[in-house]
Amino acid sequence: MSTLPPRVVVVSRRSELDELLGRHGTRAAAAWYLRERGRDLDEVVARHEALHAALTTVAGAVPADWRRGAVDRADLPRFLFGPEDVVVAVGPDGLVANVAKYLTGQPVVGVDPEPGRNAGVLVRFAAPALAGLLPAVVAGAASTRARTMVRAVLDDGQELVGLNEVYVGHVSHQSARYQLTAPVGGRARRERHSSSGVVVGSGTGATGWCASIARDRPGAPRPPAPEEEALCWFVREAWPSPVTGVELTAGRLDRDDHLELTAESDGLVVFADGLESDRLTPAWGQRLTVSVAPRRLTLVEA
Repeated sequence: MSTLPPRVVVVSRRSELDELLGRHGTRAAAAWYLRERGRDLDEVVARHEALHAALTTVAGAVPADWRRGAVDRADLPRFLFGPEDVVVAVGPDGLVANVAKYLTGQPVVGVDPEPGRNAGVLVRFAAPALAGLLPAVVAGAASTRARTMVRAVLDDGQELVGLNEVYVGHVSHQSARYQLTAPVGGRARRERHSSSGVVVGSGTGATGWCASIARDRPGAPRPPAPEEEALCWFVREAWPSPVTGVELTAGRLDRDDHLELTAESDGLVVFADGLESDRLTPAWGQRLTVSVAPRRLTLVEA
């Protein structure tokens, strides 16, 4: 058992103001750029200040004898989380999904810096709640929920995990060509596709991208609950031709099921939760298997 004090790792991302200043250099230049496009810098500054106020409050909530860490969203693929860490994601709901794939059971507290602006599906707390919440998390007294994740594995052993969804498609806007094998009625069915890609989502992701796709699909599969060990999957814009089909384009995967895709074109990529820079690149002929991940996200609940 570790004798080290807990470490709180705060995850955040650059604000819109930070990005504008990185591009234009000064606030005056950024203000002119926005004004020419009918926007006001004041709104961007207000959001920036709300984020930094939340980060300051979170920092003040960490006990003085605990360890601290901080990581920007862009640096997550290179950051090493420890088993004693408590992760605090300060930002929109998607930030929790971004960090989830790099964790192995560490509890995550989602903090909403702008209550009312975000949906609050994953960022459940306002920053002032952290002072009382962090000791409870470390003591194992806080309410948590284990959320199901998605895993994609190439036949050479490379893998990635996502909380919301895994996307498989072409790196550009070209058609993705692959052979898909899916469980249907207790047996495996196979179909060759030319499409805009495949999205495989968890119950958490079923309220996001998968929900958008399902809205336009009569008879779309029932989405799983966030803690249910099941996934839903959709093929985007399958193209009918003499050699490609459009019948096998949606379904559910239970805990012991998997979806299999064999690449039949170069340029395919696989990434999770919108982090395109952290991706797999299956070559022609490689096989990808997508299924329920063996590990789950431990999300602290309100």
